[in-house]
Amino acid sequence: MPFPFQISATEGRARTGVLKTARGDIRTPAFMPVGTAATVKAMTVDQVKATGADILLGNTYHLMLRPGPERMERLGGLHKFMGWEKPILTDSGGFQVMSLAGISKVKEEAVTFSSHIDGSKHVLTPERSIEIQADRIGADISMQLDQCVAYPAEKGAARKAMKLSIRWGARSKARFGERENQALFGIQQGSTFEDLRRQSSEQLQEIGFDGYAIGGLAVGEGHQAMCEVLDYAPEMLPADRPRYLMGVGKPIDLVEAVYRGVDMFDCVLPTRAGRHGQAWTWDGPLNLKNARFAEDQDPLDPTIDGPSSSYSKAYLHHLIRADEILGKVLLSWHNIAFYQALTAAMRAAISEGRFEQFRRDFHARHTSNG
Repeated sequence: MPFPFQISATEGRARTGVLKTARGDIRTPAFMPVGTAATVKAMTVDQVKATGADILLGNTYHLMLRPGPERMERLGGLHKFMGWEKPILTDSGGFQVMSLAGISKVKEEAVTFSSHIDGSKHVLTPERSIEIQADRIGADISMQLDQCVAYPAEKGAARKAMKLSIRWGARSKARFGERENQALFGIQQGSTFEDLRRQSSEQLQEIGFDGYAIGGLAVGEGHQAMCEVLDYAPEMLPADRPRYLMGVGKPIDLVEAVYRGVDMFDCVLPTRAGRHGQAWTWDGPLNLKNARFAEDQDPLDPTIDGPSSSYSKAYLHHLIRADEILGKVLLSWHNIAFYQALTAAMRAAISEGRFEQFRRDFHARHTSNG
């Protein structure tokens, strides 16, 4: 494995450790801010660094459309292009295969799709996905191309997509080969069917990956159904490799997933919520559009290290209601900082043997206020 994964403490199934990469350590549990088009929306890379993020996520589908993988390679790769020196993980484009189902077609060889930007036609094979991620973009961690199904899924459709994902995983691994300073993760599929996820896990391990992701969740199944899958899915994957839950989620989702053995997360929610006036706090989400904040002179959350702690809720309310760009920036910054504070708190709680109490306290506050 090119990147050693060292688990330093466990409590139940929850664990904390470090994934050591050539561009820096990734402390786990880790939340990866999403830099879809070579930027975390409404934030500079220095602002993202200041929140404590160890790694970002880039989106293969969007980057292959613009600025284009060959141009990115000529410009020195994604790290140089966006000015981010720490690790980057790229998704494979598989999620867009599902979310853009109306303009895409899946066959054994490849997925073909029309650009949502200009309608141009594109073909994405497992081999091309790896070429874009590892060779052109220069990702530290690449993901195999997979097929994700929406929820609810018929078992036959889920089985077909899972088996295709395994074949695509083998092709992704063959194209990736063995690399010294880059890693490749496989993706477990199977929707909400335990036997399909077990089969997926076993066959992925036969192929052999540097880490393993749990895919096909956060696609409409809801928190409870997600937790039911996570009751068994992480433990089907190797204990000595990082486990990455893709596209998740709300803070309570992260806590419950860590409780069940997950190490890594990504989600657009923090910045998307911030752009729409929602701030995440230790006591749950706040909608700064609400009139009750119009004269609230208290800071948003003085415990979160970021500029939002320097401004009153009344001011943030004004910025959001006036549709000022600064409001979107401040709340996006705050939310990313909160997610980093949350993962840091979970790491500390696991190390100190108090994660179960942390989980109970957090769950009580967020379910009563969320």
